[in-house]
Amino acid sequence: MNNIDTIQKFDQKFKKYSWMTLLGFALTYAFVYNGRFNLEIALPLMKNDLGLSKIEIGIIASTIYWGYACGNFINGRLGEILGPKKFIMAGIILTILTNWIVSLSNSSTMIAILWCINGYFQSMIWAPGMSLLSRWWPSNKRGFAAGFAHSFSGLAHIVLWASVIVTFKIVHQREWRELFRIPVSFLLIISMFYWIMVNESPKDVGLMDYEEIDQNISEKEKLYRRLNNEKGKLFPYKCLFSQWRFCIWCIISALASICRYGLLTWIPLYFAEQMDIQIRTGIFDSLMLPLGMAMGTFIVPWSTDRLFGKNRSPAVIIFGALSALMVFIFPSMKTATTVTIALFWSGFFLYGINGVLWPYSIDVGTRVFAGTAAGILDWAAYMGAAVQAMVFGFILQITNKWEYVFVSIAILCIVMVVLAIIVDEQRPTSII
Repeated sequence: MNNIDTIQKFDQKFKKYSWMTLLGFALTYAFVYNGRFNLEIALPLMKNDLGLSKIEIGIIASTIYWGYACGNFINGRLGEILGPKKFIMAGIILTILTNWIVSLSNSSTMIAILWCINGYFQSMIWAPGMSLLSRWWPSNKRGFAAGFAHSFSGLAHIVLWASVIVTFKIVHQREWRELFRIPVSFLLIISMFYWIMVNESPKDVGLMDYEEIDQNISEKEKLYRRLNNEKGKLFPYKCLFSQWRFCIWCIISALASICRYGLLTWIPLYFAEQMDIQIRTGIFDSLMLPLGMAMGTFIVPWSTDRLFGKNRSPAVIIFGALSALMVFIFPSMKTATTVTIALFWSGFFLYGINGVLWPYSIDVGTRVFAGTAAGILDWAAYMGAAVQAMVFGFILQITNKWEYVFVSIAILCIVMVVLAIIVDEQRPTSII
């Protein structure tokens, strides 16, 4: 066999295992929400059965954001140290166990504590997943890979609803406890395929690591590996936070979540109060929003590979501006059809911006610190998700005018555009 045949055989084998790893992780993540957002569906039933007050419901619903945010800050790095494949599997198993314990609980305080812990366990999956993908997908293809995996988080909402329908078919009654048992059982089944399909690194299947074709990234990887060995386990945090562009990307991540969750949280109430359209029970739970999210978070990061190389900021500039425009259009929506279309494109634009964060996290952290970078960015995102309800709720309480909410979200979208212009990768920068 000559050298050309050997190289072709290597490339084919590498491509096969890289796709298996991507598909295994993405398909598994499509079921991860079965153990996170199942609470939202269960809460009305829990309220009646346990006699929960609105304050108790609000506390229970919010705890997972704090647990998830804080966990991401830690678990991205822990996944790198302990090995992302095993770490992700541990997060899945612990999520399933926590959901089952919640199903046996009767105390609102205990459920709130358990759901916060569940948020921490859920944070053991996504950021380490970016570390996993970084080992198989080089810089010129990671926008596609990260976008593909993240698009399954949009489809995960559809998977959750399908799982809920199956759950009620099985139990023949609307029992909230089963929503913490049966849907996560599907996650357990799919995790078995994850364990079989996913390989932590090319070396596990007798392959060599890929060589970065981008010389700058290659040199940065070599430097990071050396410093990682010399400086200790906490060095990645110092390394990343010492880069001003990364700090601004953290702000962009937080703003994107404030805007996205601001719409997800308040748009249903707006249309219910202003137009008597019950979006939460009708249009809002249709397939259009998750489909828009799934398409946006796949197409936008993938387009950055094709159009901008490793420069991800133009996507934020373009789609941040479109998001601001969409927010201004919302109040003019007067029919069910136009609302549905608006929800689709809102999910597309804002989740597309969120999708750009993950290939960027691998770019800035390289294969060495990709998990740490993704974890920090996800921490910033969910801190934004946690505070948005208080911010916009305060605005409504003080002004009682929806216009101020829309204007605030639009302004934040414009701020994202400005920040993306500032961090444009065409400007020169140092490695650390």
